[in-house]
Amino acid sequence: MNNFTFKDILTQYKNKHYVEDEVEYKQVTVSKQGTVSFRGTKKGIEIGRKRQYVIDLKNNPYTLIFTRQGIYDGAIGMAPNEVDCAVVTENMPMFNVNTEKIHPEYLIHYLNSKEFKKSLDTIVPSGTAQKSIHERQFINLPINIPKMENQSKIVNLLNAFFEKRNLFENQITFQLEHASKLRQSILQDAVQGKLTTQNPKDNAKELLKKIETEKQKLIKEKKIKSEKPLSEISKDEIPFEIPENWVWCKLGDICNKITDGTHHSPKNYENGDVMYVTAKNIKPWGIDLTGITYVSAKDHDEIYSRCDPEFGDILYIKDGATTGIVTLNNLNDRFSMLSSVALLKTGEYIENKFLKYLMSSPYFYNYVREDMTGVAITRVTLIKLKKTKLPLPPLEEQQRIVQKVDELMELCDELEQNIEKSKNYSEMLMQSVLQEAFKN
Repeated sequence: MNNFTFKDILTQYKNKHYVEDEVEYKQVTVSKQGTVSFRGTKKGIEIGRKRQYVIDLKNNPYTLIFTRQGIYDGAIGMAPNEVDCAVVTENMPMFNVNTEKIHPEYLIHYLNSKEFKKSLDTIVPSGTAQKSIHERQFINLPINIPKMENQSKIVNLLNAFFEKRNLFENQITFQLEHASKLRQSILQDAVQGKLTTQNPKDNAKELLKKIETEKQKLIKEKKIKSEKPLSEISKDEIPFEIPENWVWCKLGDICNKITDGTHHSPKNYENGDVMYVTAKNIKPWGIDLTGITYVSAKDHDEIYSRCDPEFGDILYIKDGATTGIVTLNNLNDRFSMLSSVALLKTGEYIENKFLKYLMSSPYFYNYVREDMTGVAITRVTLIKLKKTKLPLPPLEEQQRIVQKVDELMELCDELEQNIEKSKNYSEMLMQSVLQEAFKN
């Protein structure tokens, strides 16, 4: 191999252009996967920086482009025909590739290798928020280039390898999707009573009566508020068949309390008296304290007087893009919540983990998200939550279902872990092949 720098094979070009307000301009995105793509058009009046640069594939058919802020993470690639004549800012430098010295595909493979990443590591990144690399630094990086006939051989070998790897990656993606669908199938079977053998001696109708008696006692003791009774469910409203000893009810029938956090976000700080939980902290496995903020004790007391999450309570995201994620409170410490999260409290006759699984099922997820209200932020209202129809098994059956689902979900975890191991192995193999191809 011969030792070169990028300036030996690349020539930067700048077709300066000042955008005009009424003209439509094509724009470009360079992803961290090294893909350069057309991202849409904008009128000149909507483009903030008026001095732009035009991609010219007519005179520079092999144009390499990167973003100064993203090249370190992989944002560098070859411009496809669809972005010809698109405009970019000065932060996206363009280079014509000298194809007499380097095979374009050889160059792309090299840019995806750890060898190239090691070269970038030798540059002291400018900028503080992001690792910005200027083209003056980039073009002086070394690159080993073999003779053209050897480049072609390497390209053919790598293309054959990547073709097989892509098939393997597609299979991994399929397996992960299958594992996700398997989880959903397990949850749906659970709420339809198909996972366990029923005990005819157990009766959910009696369970409902006990729950109602418990609620009336709490109302009398002024521990919960009395609410207007929910309407009964007619036969025509029943979504699917359930075992004979189960019963259809509404979420509000089996919960002692359904409320949400504060509707007026208090001032919150990086440090403070009491944790402040929002939708971003709610994960299927519990509460994620990454990036948690805090509110004052005074604000907390006001919020907690209405919304008082305790260990084991159900928390449900009801606002925004992540609506539908449900978890059990895994914190012993008190905290305040924003209104994007609903709090559900049950009594001794409901197995909370069963209710969590039920609320994670395809049936519940699709039902509550149907006709979500809101324009700027879509949301599920508390009224809709309370009126949501549920299949309720006897308490002992709830416990058996939880045990069975736990067992099956553990198997799904093992399956996904094995798939991820295969995915990691594929990545390691790819880098090993690239390293072998580009070593001295």
